[in-house]
Parts: sequence; structure tokens; C-alpha cells
Amino acid sequence: MEILVLFGVLALLLLLGVPVAFSLLGAALATFLVIDIPLVVAVQRMAAGISVFTLMAIPFFIFAGDLMYRSGIADRLVRVADAAFGRVRGGLGLVDVGASMMFGAVSGSAIASASAIGSTMVPLMEEKGYDKDYAVNVTVTAAIVGLLIPPSHNMIIYSAASGIGVSIGDLFLAGIVPGVMTGAMLMFTAWMVARKRGLPKGHFPGWRELAKAAIYAIPGLLTGVIIMGGILSGIFTPTESSAIAVIYTALVGTFVYRSLGWKGFTEAAQKSVRTASMVLFIIASASAFGFALALLEVPAALAQAIGWMTDNPILTLIIINVMLLALGTFMDMAPLIVIATPIFLPVAMTSGVDPVHFGIIMMINLGIGLVTPPVGSVLFVGSAVGKVPLPSMIRTIWPFYLTLLAALILITFVPALSLALPAAI
Repeated sequence: MEILVLFGVLALLLLLGVPVAFSLLGAALATFLVIDIPLVVAVQRMAAGISVFTLMAIPFFIFAGDLMYRSGIADRLVRVADAAFGRVRGGLGLVDVGASMMFGAVSGSAIASASAIGSTMVPLMEEKGYDKDYAVNVTVTAAIVGLLIPPSHNMIIYSAASGIGVSIGDLFLAGIVPGVMTGAMLMFTAWMVARKRGLPKGHFPGWRELAKAAIYAIPGLLTGVIIMGGILSGIFTPTESSAIAVIYTALVGTFVYRSLGWKGFTEAAQKSVRTASMVLFIIASASAFGFALALLEVPAALAQAIGWMTDNPILTLIIINVMLLALGTFMDMAPLIVIATPIFLPVAMTSGVDPVHFGIIMMINLGIGLVTPPVGSVLFVGSAVGKVPLPSMIRTIWPFYLTLLAALILITFVPALSLALPAAI
């Protein structure tokens, strides 16, 4: 009865269009009323859910990502990728993926990547004679790579939600190889689609221009190097690295690229505060919802149910992936990580899955949800940036969907892709 109330109220509120954070909190409060628990417990759980030191990194990384966008770092990364890949047929599609990988590696946000790279690449590709739906499809799917290549604030949320202290440094390292692999697969798909459609190709500007573009982009790219180098060397923690990323990006944008003024800085700060507030409120509400799940022993019941269906580790992972993909189609990433991690991580660990590996599985899984209707936030960002109707995108995006699914399968069933680097360093 109580489980029915929990999920029934959640489903009803979501169907009525209530924001996800309020839906989660409403479902938790309704459940507490039914099982006669004081409602003040919800407030306590919300406070406890965000009173985690590592979560301080989230607003800083969001702020750093927005500063990178306003500092023109995205434009410089596009120039590097264009010099390297522009001569290939459909080369601007490869440029889009490459720039998204580099920008994602320093912003850690799929939405920031889709906005920053999309606002530059989609008009450029249209000007060069590319189909607009192709340009947007490449942009939104390539933005997912940024969730894998560190630093990703979603990995920080996963670490906090795991309850077992999964190392953020290991998660960052674990995402590098899968992220590069997924990016390479998307590049190949972009080339194949461009070849089939007969899209134009550019020209190679020469090694001198390539080197020049790379040199101009180095200060921006060093953000990721400083973050990972500092964490791995033990100079600073992941949380401290996020604050250093803000300081470094502000200095680069102001004194090196000279494109970040006081107005841009304050606008980035205001936008980051709004975004971080929404993310943290979602995490707080999801913490109250997660407490209700734990009280009702939903994780144990789900593990038992999956155990009844199969004791095969491969089938167990397939079932978990299907469930995560389904959930990702109607819930945003941050609340879903907080809700799904305590449910599925114990089941996965019972099947012998390393928690670091499972974190990468969740990132790519829920990333695919960001480009899947009806709540695919990155999909809507791409549609708005490129001014392409959503139905037009959906009709032609399937080759890129299939590529992301293929990457998910490889990441799920080849653990070494995620675990080799953390084990070696």
C-alpha cells in the first residue's frame, strides 16, 4: 500500500506537469503521512541530503562552465577541431563532435556543451550547406560525451548518492576511455551519414594554421589538465579543484583571451546561482524520496524481484540498463542519479559489478535519456539553438541513437574500458 502511494503520487504529479523536485517531495510527504512519520523528517532528510562537502563542487563547476562559454573558449576549440577535421567530407560534423569532447572535458555539462558548441556550429554548418537537422543531431548527441570526460558534476552526485564513498578521482579517470571511445564512434557515424547525404567537405588550412589554433586553445584546455593533475597528485580535493577551475577560467577569460568583462562575469554568476539552486533543490527533494524508498525497502524488493527473474549477471545488467533507459526518458539526470543509485547499485554489486564501473554505466545511460523525449533537456536545447522542430530531429537522429546504444553495450560488458585507467594510476 505504502509503495503504491509513493510511486502513485509521484506519477500523478509528473503527469500533471508539476516540476520534478516538487513531485519527489510531494510523493515523500504523502508516504510519510500514510506511515505516520512526522513531516519534519522530510525537512531533516532534505538538509542532510545537501549537507555533503563534495556537493559544493557542483555550483563551482557550473559556474566554471558558464565562464568558459562567455570567455570564448568554445570558439577556440571549434577552430582547433575545424583545422584538424574540416577537410573530410562532412568534416564540420566531426568538428562538432571534437569540439564537444574538448569543451565537455572542461565544462562537464551536456547542456552547456549543446548551448556553447551548438550556437557556434549549427549556424556555421548551415552556412556551409549542411542540413540543419544533421547539424543539430550531431550537436546534441556529441554533448553527451561531456558527461563521461572529466570533470563531470554528475559523477560527484553519483559518489554522494552511492552511500559507500565511491572515489570521485577514480570516477573521473574511469570516464576518460569510454568518453573518447564514444566520441570516436559518433565521429564515424557523422562521417557515414554525411557521406550518404553527400554533404560538403572543406579544405585543410595547413599545419601552421592547425598549430596556431591549437596554441590559442591551450589556455582553455589546461583547465581540465589542472583539475585532474591537482586531484591525482593530491594537491587539492575534487571540491577544491572546482573552485580553482572558477578562478583559473576567470583569469584566462579576463587576461589571456580578454573576452570576459565584468558584465559577463556577473551574468555567469547569476545564471550559475539559479542553475545550482535548482540542482541542489532537486537533490534535496530526491534525498527525502530516497529515504522513503529505504523505509519501504524498495531496493531490497527490487533486488529480490530481479533475482527471481534471473541469477545471470549479464541478464541482470541488461535488465538494469533497460530500466535506466526507460526512466531516463521522463526524468532529468540529477534526481534520477540520487533516486536510482541506492536502488540499482546494490543489485549491480551483487552481480559483481565494480561501483566505479557502474557509475560510468549510469552516466552514459542517463545521458542517452537527455536526448530522448519526452523530457530530453539537451534535445530541447538543440532544437531551440538550431531552430529545428523536434519531430524533424527525431526522424533523422536514429543513427546517432544507435551509436550511443552501441557505446552503452561496450561500456557495460567490457569493464576494462572503465577500470583500466583507475587501476593503472
